[in-house]
Amino acid sequence: MTEYLQVSTAFTTRQDAAYLARSATHSRLAAAAQVIGPVLSMNWHDGALVETEEWQLVLRTRVERFDELTAYLVDRHPEPNPEIVGVPIVPGTRSYLNYLDRRTSPASL
Repeated sequence: MTEYLQVSTAFTTRQDAAYLARSATHSRLAAAAQVIGPVLSMNWHDGALVETEEWQLVLRTRVERFDELTAYLVDRHPEPNPEIVGVPIVPGTRSYLNYLDRRTSPASL
């Protein structure tokens, strides 16, 4: 199993995505974040296929911080049930993975 994740969620506004990118990184729950968009999204909602424009937030963190990062995002997300998924980072350069370790360590606050 990997020790590192790329975590993503989406927002209807750039401002909401940027706020959580900034605050999750500042809180050391993620080492880095990117806001990508707008992107066109298709998903099922209440039995209908819905097309929306969204801003994707991508964060990189350690597996051990995932639950805390998820709780942080859910508490601050404007949607009641946001999609939050983690994808393993396999492989990664040792220097970047060391960076993730340093920047997501609570001891480095």
